[in-house]
Amino acid sequence: MATRVRASLATILAITMTLALAQRIEAQTSERRASEFTLSNGMQVVVVPDHRAPVVTHMVWYRVGAADEPPGVSGIAHFLEHLMFKSTEKIASGEFSRIVSRMGGQDNAFTSQDATAYFQRIAKDRLAKVMEMEADRMVNLRLTEAEVLTERDVILEERRSRVENNPQAVLDEQMNAVLYYSHPYGIPVIGWEHEIARLTQEDALSFYKRHYAPNNAILVVTGDVTPEEVRRLAEETYGRIPANPEITPRKRPMDPEQRAARRVEIKDPRAGKPSVQRYYVTPSYVTAEPGEAEALDLLMKITGSGATSRLYQKLVATDKLASTAGGWYGGSSMDFGKIAVYAVPADGVSLSKVEAAIDAVLADIVANGVTEAELERAKKAYLAEYIYESDNQATLGLVVGRTVEDIEAWPERISKVTREDIQKVAARYFDPRRSVTGTLLPVPPEGVEQTRTSAPNGRS
Repeated sequence: MATRVRASLATILAITMTLALAQRIEAQTSERRASEFTLSNGMQVVVVPDHRAPVVTHMVWYRVGAADEPPGVSGIAHFLEHLMFKSTEKIASGEFSRIVSRMGGQDNAFTSQDATAYFQRIAKDRLAKVMEMEADRMVNLRLTEAEVLTERDVILEERRSRVENNPQAVLDEQMNAVLYYSHPYGIPVIGWEHEIARLTQEDALSFYKRHYAPNNAILVVTGDVTPEEVRRLAEETYGRIPANPEITPRKRPMDPEQRAARRVEIKDPRAGKPSVQRYYVTPSYVTAEPGEAEALDLLMKITGSGATSRLYQKLVATDKLASTAGGWYGGSSMDFGKIAVYAVPADGVSLSKVEAAIDAVLADIVANGVTEAELERAKKAYLAEYIYESDNQATLGLVVGRTVEDIEAWPERISKVTREDIQKVAARYFDPRRSVTGTLLPVPPEGVEQTRTSAPNGRS
């Protein structure tokens, strides 16, 4: 059985709210374009009209992701996402996507730590049909033992090809496992191989019945529609599904204060070049103090984004220590955010020298801050990107607990960030005690693959 071709999270998110919110930003108006309402069964609905083409994007987001899995069944959220393309009483196994394709549309799905989502891009006059189909599989999924076992093999092969055969992916997975003490963000979305291999039909159906319900979902429709049209269709389809009274707010184990820098080293003959990267735990947009997440976004735009960034200019352009260098801030998760910095040494340069250069760049920002010109350039660049890319994070924001008002006020909050705000978050979060540093080293083919983690005193 062939593996489904699944789009990346960034690609799928880019379909959602970009065009409509872009118009609002370009016009520099406070007019709210997104409309929202809630069905009687608790399903939240968001509508973003855009009448420039007779097409719509229809998405159902469930407030459940890999970080909500019971212990011992890692990967079940992602596994169920695959199984959702099996049968119901109305639709034969594998027919969902074929029906969408015959109607001239596209569909896909993805799982993250905090959400699972399904989308269709379709002509406006086919919207009612895809809403009917999506509502059907919300509660009427049927799974045979043979289908579950076959799809489990597909997931195991996906893990082997995307993780086990990719040294960089292995390093990333191991760093995340070390970065979090108790929080489930340390468990990979795809799951640990030994636990995937034990997933059963019962595991999938139990997770499905526990989390897939209208009062645990957000419907987002963007495109050539009005809120009134979507409300009528939503009530005729999703509105007929009863709420699940067992749905409760998510509760996850939280990490204690981070007190020690950690390191992970992987040696692998398949690694093309050595590299070094570091993750710092930060708050997310949901958990940050007012203004902090925006300041972190701009901090990392200045520090690590593109050829004008501090890291690239110092390590690559000026000192010729690295062939590439950069960094980013990810703040869209529910419980924690993350800062990342990375570099690939130039030929003949040691990893330790490159790591020291990274440290020097970060220390300079902590000590001296950024310039006004850097901050203004970062704001303009970020708002331009927001028009075409970043505003699609709006839907994910709703899933993790943010509001439409909060999301639509983001450009205004970004514009208010000061140099002092940047320096403050740099000093607070460029803290080695909040970090994991990972190194990837190529070794001769006869070398033994080695993964090592250690505390600052060097003990494994």
